Amino acid sequence: MIKNYIKVALRNLTRNQAYSLINIGGLAIGITVAMLIGLWIHDELSFNKYHKNHDDIAQVWGGGTDPETLTIEGSYYLQYPLGAVLKNNYQHYFRHALMAWGAGDRTLSFEDKKIKKKGQFIEGDALEMLSLKMLKGSYGSLSNPNSIVLSKTTAESIFGGADPINKSLRIDNRMDVQVTGIYEDIPKNNRFSEVQFFSPFVLWATANDWIKRNENDWDNRPVNVFVQLQPGTSMEAANAAIKDLYYENIPQDFLNVIEASKPFVQVIPMSTWHLYSEFENGKPTGGRITFVWGFGIVGIFVLLLACINFINLSTARSEKRAREVGVRKTIGSSQGQLIFQFLGESFMVVMMAFFMSLVLLSLLQGWFNELADKDIAMPFSNLGFWVIAFLFLVLTGFMAGLYPAAYLSSFQPVKVLKGTLNVGQFASFPRQVLVVVQFTVSVILIIGTLVVYQQIEFARNRPIGYDRNGLITVPMADPEYIGKHDVLKTELLNTGVISELSLSSGPLTSITNMTGGYEWPGKDPNIDAVFVICNVTPDFGKTIGWEFVAGRDFSSDISTDLADAIIINETAANYMSLANPVGKELIDVDEFGNPQWSRKIIGVVKDIVMESPYEPVMQTLYYFNKNASSKLHIKINPAVSASVALPKIEAVFKRVLPSTLFDYQFVDEQYARKFGQEERIGKLSGLFSGLAIFISCLGLFGLASFVAEQRTKEIGIRKVMGASVSNLLRMLSRDFVLLVIISCVIAIPIALYFMSRWLQRFDYRTEISMWILLVTCIGALVITLLTVSYQALRAAMMNPVKSLRSE
Repeated sequence: MIKNYIKVALRNLTRNQAYSLINIGGLAIGITVAMLIGLWIHDELSFNKYHKNHDDIAQVWGGGTDPETLTIEGSYYLQYPLGAVLKNNYQHYFRHALMAWGAGDRTLSFEDKKIKKKGQFIEGDALEMLSLKMLKGSYGSLSNPNSIVLSKTTAESIFGGADPINKSLRIDNRMDVQVTGIYEDIPKNNRFSEVQFFSPFVLWATANDWIKRNENDWDNRPVNVFVQLQPGTSMEAANAAIKDLYYENIPQDFLNVIEASKPFVQVIPMSTWHLYSEFENGKPTGGRITFVWGFGIVGIFVLLLACINFINLSTARSEKRAREVGVRKTIGSSQGQLIFQFLGESFMVVMMAFFMSLVLLSLLQGWFNELADKDIAMPFSNLGFWVIAFLFLVLTGFMAGLYPAAYLSSFQPVKVLKGTLNVGQFASFPRQVLVVVQFTVSVILIIGTLVVYQQIEFARNRPIGYDRNGLITVPMADPEYIGKHDVLKTELLNTGVISELSLSSGPLTSITNMTGGYEWPGKDPNIDAVFVICNVTPDFGKTIGWEFVAGRDFSSDISTDLADAIIINETAANYMSLANPVGKELIDVDEFGNPQWSRKIIGVVKDIVMESPYEPVMQTLYYFNKNASSKLHIKINPAVSASVALPKIEAVFKRVLPSTLFDYQFVDEQYARKFGQEERIGKLSGLFSGLAIFISCLGLFGLASFVAEQRTKEIGIRKVMGASVSNLLRMLSRDFVLLVIISCVIAIPIALYFMSRWLQRFDYRTEISMWILLVTCIGALVITLLTVSYQALRAAMMNPVKSLRSE
């Protein structure tokens, strides 16, 4: 009997090839999208699970209450002595408590070879805590203060096939280290995936005297602290234990100063670092988890759209199989047997679609990984994948085939065999509802995609306060830069390929230094003023092209500017409530309120966007301090192309700084990377929206074909009676256009609600434009007309003699 069912199913599929192609192709695309999204979600949910102890690893976060807003604020940057306190006083809760310096780009030198790699300085037990897979060496490989452990890829890029153990390297041309271990590359879905080497924290502290001077300083926050819980200790218990750490360990005189902010520390589990990176009142509340849920829902709906096609086409063609049902029932088939047969056909279609989707997955793997910035491998060798795939197939088969099977098997044999089957006036109503559902989902996805891109463009076009065109930044970590600024500037200007050069203490595209403790005339005594600090040389403004709203720029010709002048941004002027800030004194005080220095505000510049383009600009102070500089900014002459300028700039660097790696970055490229996450989300949304509308159109094409076939004789009569092609085209398209209009009416308020909520995540955000709604709806209508017009036009152009001829 089953063999007979398979024969009947195959005959139906081959007899109706167009409908079979639409069903199988639509389902294959739907399954492919669902599986791609499923793999993407699995990759996101398995972030950081490479580490055996991932459930017990956490990072320490310090916060306090802002007296102005009464909101809890904080960061992962902590005081140097906090690490020692956790290690020595809370051993019952923490197996490891490790201080670290933030991961950053470093130059590794071996003989004449120099390469740039991202590395992290961290205390020695990190290798064990992170359970890195050591290919050479051991978990104790960072016990030597002058050691370095390399990733396998980094070791190969430096040493080729030679054994790297005990080889000597230099970090940033100032720290001599010895290779003591090699570890397996950390997967891409990991917080430490970009870290290509680890070196002891004590090495960094020794090479930077100012860090050592912070050993007992509870004011500055230069370090990160990672912890691993003791077995059996929960995150809640650890947080309860360390909540009052500041009150128990900070010197009383300093505690009196900061007590009003109610300072506290807490551990943030590794499991939340990636998906819950946004904080609200001191708790991780959101982040990428929004996209995980969003794409999960999209995957379900795209698969549902494909199943709707199957349901619609199966029920629409019910009359074609009505006699078959009647005959089978007459010779004794029960409704259950018929349901089993039709479900079997459904599973056969789903199985074909599934194997087609596996081929599509294999073909799309590389392209999808590039689009999503992932390294997802197809899990074909994983038994769990096949178990989930089987359950997925069963669910999809039931979802696609249950209603058509129940509908087809319900026909009464007497009516069918007499030829008096009347499906009823409302037989097409369920199909119309499903078409509305299809296009509602598609329209919502398209509106969502356009809103994402509108937000990206809104932020991209935001005034950033400087000219980033032709601007490059060179890190100055190498000590060879010391004292060479003037020589470099002279030599580079002599080439004619640059117009300006200057120094600053940080990059233009991120904040590296924030500090508090300032007084000014009229300051509210309850405000604990915090500013971003940027040390610059006098030519900094000319190099980046900042714009003044009041006052003037620094000048090398005015001797007092170097020691007594300061420039602020517009946000700082508003923050300080100064209507006319130029000429006002700004006083720096220590944690106990003792004056350290005072400077006169000589100018106010437009806000420079240094952090997220979606967030407000922080209040910022610029003042001269050449010795604190770590970045070199070069403005390429606008009359010279970058391809011509860069070789000449590099030649000067090699001549003036022969042992230094010429490492540069274009500022506009650095800034563009700030949009990376939203752009990837937009591209993925666009891909899934396009496939959703394509699947919907496939179903519409099939239904239009069926309707045209059903109404062949009617069309012939109308043509004989004088109906024009345009009249017939309008008649056949009207119902479908009406369904799409209904879909748009339903989709618009739903899309507005969800996208408005999504935009609330951004402080600097756009408003949803009416043109997005209009373009989407008009586009949906045009696509619908194009989809159905072929079948409608084909039917309308048919010779009425053929359509009215008796069978």
